[in-house]
Amino acid sequence: MGLHSYFGGATIQTLKMAAVPASASYSRFVFSPISRNLVALDSFPSHSPSPPFPLLARALSMAAAVQTTPPSSEDIGTATVAKPQWKAAIDFKWIRDNREAVAENIRKRNSKASLELVLELYEKMLAVQKEVERLRGERNAVANMMKGKLEPSERQKFIEKGKNLKEALASLEEDLVKLSDELQQEAQSIPNMTHPDVPIGGEDSSAVRKKVGSPREFSFSVKDHLQLGKELDLFDFDAAAEVSGSKFYYLKNEAVLLEMALVNWTLSQVIQKGFTPLITPEIVRSSIVEKCGFQPRGDNTQVYSIEGSDQCLIGTAEIPVGGIHMDTILAETVLPLKYAAFSHCFRTEAGAAGLATRGLYRVHQFSKVEMFVLCRPDESDTYHEELITIEEELFSSLGLHYKTLDMASEDLGAPAYRKFDVEAWMPGLGRYGEISSASNCTDYQSRRLGIRYRPAELAASTNPKKGGKGNLAPTKFVHTLNATACAVPRMMICLLENNQQEDGSVIIPEPLRPFMGGMEVILAKHHTG
Repeated sequence: MGLHSYFGGATIQTLKMAAVPASASYSRFVFSPISRNLVALDSFPSHSPSPPFPLLARALSMAAAVQTTPPSSEDIGTATVAKPQWKAAIDFKWIRDNREAVAENIRKRNSKASLELVLELYEKMLAVQKEVERLRGERNAVANMMKGKLEPSERQKFIEKGKNLKEALASLEEDLVKLSDELQQEAQSIPNMTHPDVPIGGEDSSAVRKKVGSPREFSFSVKDHLQLGKELDLFDFDAAAEVSGSKFYYLKNEAVLLEMALVNWTLSQVIQKGFTPLITPEIVRSSIVEKCGFQPRGDNTQVYSIEGSDQCLIGTAEIPVGGIHMDTILAETVLPLKYAAFSHCFRTEAGAAGLATRGLYRVHQFSKVEMFVLCRPDESDTYHEELITIEEELFSSLGLHYKTLDMASEDLGAPAYRKFDVEAWMPGLGRYGEISSASNCTDYQSRRLGIRYRPAELAASTNPKKGGKGNLAPTKFVHTLNATACAVPRMMICLLENNQQEDGSVIIPEPLRPFMGGMEVILAKHHTG
């Protein structure tokens, strides 16, 4: 029997979401910058014994059929989903003028981008553009000539010439559109430039920036989080596998409180650093995913696409937060904009295999708090350091042993100019595991999302226009940065494995206790049969 529900006008039946036509008309909302003083959370003293937020309780139910490949026309009936057309504001002239540096950067990153093809298409486009402009000028000249008095035979000649010019122009304009689209397609694969201090090479070439603490020495046999979770009745992977499939899980008992505590404690900490809290949409348009530098329908994609629509489930809150100010011009005075976004994240984990995928380490759905900053270009390096410092302070407060890495060029991904990863010691795995990253994406995302700001100073002008508009400084693209404040499953692994006791209990770190009703320890459950 089908499950029937009516939600927002869309019918959900048999766990399949009805397709929303991509061509549907939607109002365009322009989001004004959210004031950093929107919530006066600094009124809560840092020494307050009670948490500034109640426990967050969010329903995780989702009735949507998802897939990682585009649907066929048979799957969606007669409705066709048109791929959204968008263009990144790529500076092709800069690429051409700095071709050697760009080529070297592509080599450093081991990218498959073809600079030669991009430059070839750019030159072709410029040539066609020039010819189009010439023909338009000639067509306008013919039109002007026909305004005067002409002999019938002479007028007929101009009519024929105008007709020929119109046909030639239409053909060239069509070629120009095709060239422009092809150029965009190829150029979007060119990665961001790379910070000069980034180590060159693969992941093994990454440099250790900092190391905090040392691995705990145990006087008893160490259990991994899976064994601890089973004995303490914290997880149920078996039931989740039956309900949802592999790499899903139920959290139970104290694990639920621990997730809520981690989220609320993390938010309370970053809000004190000036971040505005957000809860984001968890379904976004495919074009937003692309503009942030991810491939929603590529090979081995990490993105779940919703059947019969142009929408995806988010893999990180970075994506919907990046879209908040899409296609807007911000005033310089509102910068920096600093957000701390809570969301659930969904990843296919295509290609993942091995021991490190067991349990909570690599799952399809998890909760995360993500920091996101929009700032002036000259400030992005400073905010990158601020983000990694916040991460390190959070992890140190919880007593974790970790190291911070300056990731090598081949491990940056296309958007990042520089990326710092934090890896924490996980005794059950017997190795370090990544728990967060912090990336400076400079203007890579903002050029695709269309996020600019107008400098406060007036531009020099010898002939200002009436009303002073001629004195407005030209807009510039903001820089965007993102950093993981708390990825719950990996944090849970670290806390359970590092704080386990010989009697099978787990000590709760002191900062989290006020957010767990004062609970200090997770005790073993004693079942009677």
